Amino acid sequence: MLLIDELREKANRLPLLPGVYLMLDERGEVIYIGKAKSLKNRVTSYFRGEHPPKVAAMVEKVRDFDVIVAASEFEALVLENSLIKRHQPRYNILLRDDKTYPFIRLDTKNEYPRFSIVNKVSEDGARYFGPFGGRGLSREIIDTVCKALRIPTCGKVFPRDIGRDRPCLNFHIDACPGYCAGNVSAEEYRERIGEAEMILGGKSAELISDLEREMQRASDELRFEKAADLRDRLRAIERLSNRQRVIGAVTADADAVGFFRGAKSCFAVLHYVGGDLAAKDYDLMDEPLESDAEAVSALVRQYYSLRGVWPKTVILPFETEDMDDIARMLTDASGHKVSVEVPCRGERRAMADKAMLNAREECIRATTASQRRQKTLEWLRDTLELSEVPRRIEAYDVSNTGSFGIVASMTVFSDGKPLKKDYRKFKIKDQSGPDDYGSMREVLTRRFKRFLDGDESFGELPDLILIDGGASHAKIAGEVLQELSLSIPVMGMVKDDRHRTRALIRADGEEVGITGSPAVFAMIGRIQEETHRFAIEYHRSLRTAGIGSQLDRIDGVGEKRRNELLKHFRTIKAIKSASYDELCAVVPKNTAKAVYDFFRRDEADDNATTDGGKNR
Repeated sequence: MLLIDELREKANRLPLLPGVYLMLDERGEVIYIGKAKSLKNRVTSYFRGEHPPKVAAMVEKVRDFDVIVAASEFEALVLENSLIKRHQPRYNILLRDDKTYPFIRLDTKNEYPRFSIVNKVSEDGARYFGPFGGRGLSREIIDTVCKALRIPTCGKVFPRDIGRDRPCLNFHIDACPGYCAGNVSAEEYRERIGEAEMILGGKSAELISDLEREMQRASDELRFEKAADLRDRLRAIERLSNRQRVIGAVTADADAVGFFRGAKSCFAVLHYVGGDLAAKDYDLMDEPLESDAEAVSALVRQYYSLRGVWPKTVILPFETEDMDDIARMLTDASGHKVSVEVPCRGERRAMADKAMLNAREECIRATTASQRRQKTLEWLRDTLELSEVPRRIEAYDVSNTGSFGIVASMTVFSDGKPLKKDYRKFKIKDQSGPDDYGSMREVLTRRFKRFLDGDESFGELPDLILIDGGASHAKIAGEVLQELSLSIPVMGMVKDDRHRTRALIRADGEEVGITGSPAVFAMIGRIQEETHRFAIEYHRSLRTAGIGSQLDRIDGVGEKRRNELLKHFRTIKAIKSASYDELCAVVPKNTAKAVYDFFRRDEADDNATTDGGKNR
């Protein structure tokens, strides 16, 4: 087997032609298959530079590769699809091969044709409809159509069982006209079956039009019983068309494709008939090695190859470089023109967006909260180009409003969840006035010196530090860490006009956008809000304590009366200026008098001191 340098050299000798490449492991087994416009350019890219973790894991296992040169990019696309289906490589994105799409079979050779469910189409002269999403759905469709058209679903075999026994319950509840009693001819039975074929074939509108004409003709000819029977069948079919749109998914006008990459990934297809959503199909899988565009291309080809039924239009959520080749491949396989498009606006754009939303929702439902947090942290690692997943994140904020001192907060998030037992509060000691930068320097210095001194309450270092502020705050944090010989990534949290974190910023002023990843954006926003909340709450507690300390000096004012006064008047200034009657409305008269006299005595003392100062 070849080493990485030999693989690179071998790849450099490949032609600049389209084709398919097969990556082989140490046992010679195919672990990945891809197509390329230029084999040389694509294959050599695997053996130089750095790669995302999943690609790097695959490349580590490659010991050799093989290539097949194709005559065109289209031929390479078809060949890749065929080889993936044959080899099922572990690193390719694959639809589940255990998923079956059952068909509804109609034995048209029989005098009394009956519907059944089968797993595959055979060359036996029968007519097949489908495939459908599962056997349960297929059975539901058969029962619904037969009920609407009053076709028997019992176990009797016709014509053998005609006249043998009394009619079953279905006849007595008017769900069946009594074929077993000989009440209906074989010709009329086949007529009902023909109508069922039209419904399953997506021709309900045509059938309704035919029945309306026949009903009108029967009425004109005064065959009122026949006209009434046609009317009832017509109403049943119209109700069926309104309620059972899923039947039309067999011959969908358009399929909208959605794809979402999360802790798991999801591929979803919405089937539309006449502009109405008829059915949904989806598949969950691990995160693919391929880009989103490459993944959608591969999944679309696999999906229709497995399903064997093709719509008129396939709507993709975004462009892929091989859209035209996919359209040609589906057209060749289906026998009719299949267009592949990426709409920019209008109803079809809304269809594509709905498919993307469904893929996202199915993915979220299928993953646990811990899986989603883990994936978000991996995205954060990749976004910030960190060496490892930031399992412990510490965030800092400074609050310096009012005259009750400057405080700071430290919150901790472990594996994406708040770790409240590790939260810390800081009262700034070395700043004589508001100074955010100096306060942040003091907080970080105290925190990490405590770590270096062996303080167990600060005994674990973070993998990432987030500062509520811009580049200057991040720069100060970096300087503190450098002075203490510590190496920890630091980012500032930059807010938008609505006070939400819109980006992270490095000490050198380079902004790293996070709005492109909703999960990362939400996580950073939660961290910023929690850190700010913790700082503000600490500041308020100090202010309340400061106010409370003045009230505690008053005889007869205990904790209960103090809290009643603070709850009602909110500030010490309001309590000072309150009249005796206003105080009596909140607390008992003796307490109100004590509070009123206390603050009036303080005012008198202040005035006396001021006058004395003037006299001197």
